[in-house]
Amino acid sequence: MAVAAPNANAGILVKSANDCGTESIENPFTRWGDDNNYVAVPNGNLENGSADWSLSGSSVVAGNEPWKVHDSGDDSSLKIPAGKSAVTGTMCVGLEHPTLRFFSKSTSGGGLLGGLLSTLVVEVQTELSTGTVVTLPVGVVLPNGQWRPSPTYLVVANLLPLLPGDHAPVRFKFTAVGGAGWQIDDVYVDPRSKL
Repeated sequence: MAVAAPNANAGILVKSANDCGTESIENPFTRWGDDNNYVAVPNGNLENGSADWSLSGSSVVAGNEPWKVHDSGDDSSLKIPAGKSAVTGTMCVGLEHPTLRFFSKSTSGGGLLGGLLSTLVVEVQTELSTGTVVTLPVGVVLPNGQWRPSPTYLVVANLLPLLPGDHAPVRFKFTAVGGAGWQIDDVYVDPRSKL
């Protein structure tokens, strides 16, 4: 989870994030009534293959979410088979990064009952000041069979840095649970302080 360069404090709860870089602001969910500004997780649109992602049985495939919210030329997404997972690259979050959104669809598999009981589990990983990496629940996506924007999920780990301007390094983990696989695309965090 190492991030490098200028220091920022995260207090006694979590490890401080070092290089938080410049955030490129987008408004990908406007057509769904969400005018908030968002910043993509590293390679959140999957257009650079698996760069910045740790894949466990998952792969980058052809086929983008149909609205191409990041760029009209985008043509990739991430396929997560049943029982497999994928973890984003590390990014900085703080009090001003309260929510996560992305696009997803469940894919065939698991039969009728297995498909109905399948979910996409979303978690956030962060490092405590002791060096221990902890995983916290963010939310669950229910099967849908068609591309949809996710609900707005609270990041949770953004509350661990105690002061405004403090940041912690985090990664987001997506796991296909049950009999069906999933595809995800265009993963974003809301940097609310930039409104």
